[in-house]
Amino acid sequence: MTPADWGNILETILVVVLVIFVALGIVPVLMMAYQFLLIPFHAFRNHYRKAAPYLPNVAVIVPAWNEGAVIGASIDRLMSLEYPEGRLRIYVVDDASTDDTPDVVKAKALQYPGAVFHLRRDVGGEGKAHTLNHGIRIVLSEDWMEALLIMDADVIYLPDSLRRMTRHLADPEVGAVTAYIREGSTEKNFLNRFIAFEYVLSQIGSRRAQNVLGALACLAGGAQLHSRFNLVDIGGAIDTSSLAEDTVTTFKTQLAGRRVVFEPYAVVLAEEPLAIAALWKQRLRWARGNVQLTKRYKDVWFRPSRKHNLGSISFGLFWFSVFLLPVLMILSSIGLIGLLLLESNLASEVFRILWVTAACTYIYTMLLAAQLDPVTGRSSWREAILFPGLISIVIMVSALLPGFFEVVVPAWFGFHITETGLFLWTLFTYIWISVSMLGAWLTKAVDGTRAGRWLSPLLTYIVGYGPILCAVTFDSYIKEARGAAMVWDKTEKTGRVMG
Repeated sequence: MTPADWGNILETILVVVLVIFVALGIVPVLMMAYQFLLIPFHAFRNHYRKAAPYLPNVAVIVPAWNEGAVIGASIDRLMSLEYPEGRLRIYVVDDASTDDTPDVVKAKALQYPGAVFHLRRDVGGEGKAHTLNHGIRIVLSEDWMEALLIMDADVIYLPDSLRRMTRHLADPEVGAVTAYIREGSTEKNFLNRFIAFEYVLSQIGSRRAQNVLGALACLAGGAQLHSRFNLVDIGGAIDTSSLAEDTVTTFKTQLAGRRVVFEPYAVVLAEEPLAIAALWKQRLRWARGNVQLTKRYKDVWFRPSRKHNLGSISFGLFWFSVFLLPVLMILSSIGLIGLLLLESNLASEVFRILWVTAACTYIYTMLLAAQLDPVTGRSSWREAILFPGLISIVIMVSALLPGFFEVVVPAWFGFHITETGLFLWTLFTYIWISVSMLGAWLTKAVDGTRAGRWLSPLLTYIVGYGPILCAVTFDSYIKEARGAAMVWDKTEKTGRVMG
């Protein structure tokens, strides 16, 4: 064979590899579409047939560090739940608070004698899991508790939420139940509205699909109900070795052969961050926990088992399409740029396939999500439309309508794009899927500046909220690789949720 022949072979191999890179970028999009296609089946494949009226003695563990602004209202709302009198006890584990948390809780204990208890930790700061375990040890030392509800100090349970959750525990095969956490701030800013719609996608949407599959990724940290048997069987304590203690508990429950159920009609209101920096800190903790958990359960992935569905192919693809999303985005950009530089005709074809698939999935998921929670859909409609960012929407349109931005739009203004300009535009559209994460970093950087008050919202709508979440995940890779300290950073609460 001549050197030219070898060159052609190598070029063909390189083209194939680059096309595979782009194809990998399509996988998360397809998994999102598949997940949301499963949601309608929740009407037929769910746990309601085995649920029944069941009102066990419920002990509520509330970890609290400097929660004086919110803890009083949370206790009042718990005591007003539609639940039998005498069957609910609230244990506030005070993690060495330095504000008026102890005084507020003690006042509530006097107001609700025998139902509210103040448990003080003199040495705090070890993290949420340690705080929870302090209360769990005390609760388990008595025989009264039949089910344990773990919640956050700021969340507000709607009146019927707890009994909607406990009904699933009537089935002894169910070990734990979680609720729908809705962003409940009375006055939402742009970020709260994005978070609200994200929760529709990731909870009331994705967790419905996971119910259909029979494998749940995570019990919501602010709303997880365990049967006493399940709690004791998984060790009688919350894992303290990971930043994702709620996800570890979820996996332990299912690996032990018990089911975990998401109850979409049990609604819990929560206060979420107002600023990008606070959101980044919160989500970085969650993302790092998922990195730790992915390594911890490496023997579970893609290994089907009769005992649980965590090892199913579908669940594994769901998990890794989110966990590896930043990597897949970068590989997709590399593939497109490589094909462009090789002047391959496949570049434009695979680009269109990628973005047309993304556009169809985007339209379908956003429309369906808006129907799943109409209240959030109406209040966050702008954020639903601009969830992937204005630039990504422009690129979707360019893929759906080739030549629209390159020929038609310039013609409206009486000019045409040069070959150099066309190349730069093409290059930009090919790399944006990765560069969007740099845009997310920029959004975070300006958030705390004087101009951030107006520039941060503008950039979020332009760059997209989705890329911000991807950038946080990429940051979690870096933090874990560097062995950064595992710090449980508390999200500041101000009492903006009044229920």
